[in-house]
Amino acid sequence: MAKRKRLNTGVEWVQLETTAADWKAADPALLATMLGQLHLIRAFEEAVLDLAGAGLVHGPAHSSIGQEGGAVGSIVGLRAADAVNGSHRGHHQFLAKTLEYASGGVLDPNALVTPDVQTLLDRTLAEILGLASGFSGGRGGSMHLQWLEAGALGTNAIVGGGAPLATGHAWAQKHAGTSDVSINYFGDGSSQIGSVLESMNLASTWKLPVAFFIENNLYAVSTRADEASADTRFSVRGQGFSIPAWRVDGMDPLAVHLAMGEALERMRAGDGPAIVEAEVYRFFHQNGPYPGSAFGYRTKDEEGQWRARDPLERMASEMRRLGLLDDAEAQAVRAQAVAAVATSVAAVVEPDPERPGRRRIRPELWPDPAVVDTGIRGDASELAALSAAEPAQWTGPWREVKFVDAVAQTMDRRMETDPRIVVLGEDVHRLGGGTNGATKGLVEKYGPERVIGTPISENGFFGAAGGMAMDGRFRPVVEFMYPDFMWVAADQVFNQVGKARHMFGDNNTVPLVLRTKIAMGSGYGSQHLMDPAGIFATQAGWRIVAASNAADYVGLMNAALALEDPVLVIEHVDLYGTPDRVPDTDLDYVIPPGSAAIRREGNDVTVLTYLSMVGHTLEAVEQTGTDAEVIDLRWLDRASLDWDTIGESIRKTNAVLIVEQGSRGPSYGGWLADEIQRRFFDWLDQPVERVTGGEASPSISKVLERAAIARTEEVVAGLERVRAAGGMN
Repeated sequence: MAKRKRLNTGVEWVQLETTAADWKAADPALLATMLGQLHLIRAFEEAVLDLAGAGLVHGPAHSSIGQEGGAVGSIVGLRAADAVNGSHRGHHQFLAKTLEYASGGVLDPNALVTPDVQTLLDRTLAEILGLASGFSGGRGGSMHLQWLEAGALGTNAIVGGGAPLATGHAWAQKHAGTSDVSINYFGDGSSQIGSVLESMNLASTWKLPVAFFIENNLYAVSTRADEASADTRFSVRGQGFSIPAWRVDGMDPLAVHLAMGEALERMRAGDGPAIVEAEVYRFFHQNGPYPGSAFGYRTKDEEGQWRARDPLERMASEMRRLGLLDDAEAQAVRAQAVAAVATSVAAVVEPDPERPGRRRIRPELWPDPAVVDTGIRGDASELAALSAAEPAQWTGPWREVKFVDAVAQTMDRRMETDPRIVVLGEDVHRLGGGTNGATKGLVEKYGPERVIGTPISENGFFGAAGGMAMDGRFRPVVEFMYPDFMWVAADQVFNQVGKARHMFGDNNTVPLVLRTKIAMGSGYGSQHLMDPAGIFATQAGWRIVAASNAADYVGLMNAALALEDPVLVIEHVDLYGTPDRVPDTDLDYVIPPGSAAIRREGNDVTVLTYLSMVGHTLEAVEQTGTDAEVIDLRWLDRASLDWDTIGESIRKTNAVLIVEQGSRGPSYGGWLADEIQRRFFDWLDQPVERVTGGEASPSISKVLERAAIARTEEVVAGLERVRAAGGMN
């Protein structure tokens, strides 16, 4: 018979319950503040549901009524510099954190609503209604509430999407030398999501001061927790990641506060993350003013049992028992909260003159439609103080390098001059500079705190980098070993980092660089060889650079590392080992957005290309004798393309050929051709012609891989098609 030994994780996991002695020992001012916050949040949420019922909330109204005890108990007493973020059901978390900030941490039940508190309520309601005076100018609405000054990082419509961001923010707090903490709120539905579990692993491995606060309200929309997980005690997740956890009754705000107090002590001491699971109950459906029983997935009896445990009543009854509150005082707190919220509502709605008995949003409060596209990215003015240079015009001495060495040397120089830069990625700290040598020498010089080898969890570590960037104290450079891995991290890449500036009303900057390499021709197959330019070009918020030579790479990467926007830097393995050269200087120059390079002047056709296809294009032009003007785009996104150079060339040649290497479906050229035909249609004598790879992704077979991608021969064929269509000799 096999020998068996019972294993023990050794990780603390406790159920915490309050006693009468805990309530007696609690500071009366703390209890009064919690009571005031609970009533303000409840009255606010009731008003939101009333407005939603009247059709005045555009989009969902995810009420937190019933769940206030978890938010108030866990947030009361936090510092302004402590941070919170959460999910789509986050009004209560946002209000608890911002009320704490606006009130200085103390609410007087006899004078509950100060001018600052009233302003907070006004702006929060305005944001939920999509109005210009909201915290994000109405762009965030109900699901994206942010007030950075108060430590509210932003709620999130993607279930579980905030966990990596909070983890990254906690990394920044730790490495900035503070004892501040971050709290990420999510529900039972998020507890199975990869981004949450990846974040727990990162936080524990790196000992980050982040709390994962699980609001277990038993239902993900209508799906019961026991249908989604074999163990509905979701704090058990901590056992697998060496994270201690507390389970508490979330309808008891003091129990939550005590559990969070123990978790905070651990985090502020530098001992790493914590998990708090609060058992709560939303009194209403997932969205809107009706109870869950109206939709058949809960019973009225169940709802009644939970309503009898209302956290507002629990707080008031305990305070009455202690002689800290009487019925009249409790009613007065409620009345003040209701009146304050009514004032906020009155400021934004009015009788509808076209529908008697109905209300409408005051028309003058809507945002100006003209600002719809502002704030997608910055204006690049941060580059103005830097030295811009065009390597082709350099007349000084040159230094011979391989392209990949220029990549490492540029990063070395920037890390030397900017201590905010940190590098993250799989194996970037090993193998003599990662799998290709692009980070060679960096960990030896700057140490593992700035050159961070990550687990294989792209969604987690990229999202953490996003949290670092949005914090503002660090400038992360993330390496995806292959661009196809962006699909693993797509939520954080596109929904979070790419949209953050615009979604939150341009409150954030997002100084982040994502490096990756195209490896077509290396035999790595369909899941490792894509060109990501076409996908990223369709995603507002991202800038894209692609250098065809080492000297350009220096200037482009320097610009990317100075911008306050996320920038995708694409490299190509075909270029890595090629002998090249860079100016024999300190490598501090930049090539700003809007700086394409004409590699060959010509009159018959404008060829637009990038990366290794610049060299293939020049070879093809030479072979065919075509009088082509070859433009190396360098900056590829809509906002950064050099439309002046492109337009001047098209007006001269009246024909365009777009050349890229990758497959046709996700191609960059399809997007670019559409833009060109919209902008320069009157100067085109023929349709825009394109050179791409095939329809399929490149295969492992050497022969099939070559057949799937474009190189010199395909550019030759493309040039001949243009010549034939234009009647050129």
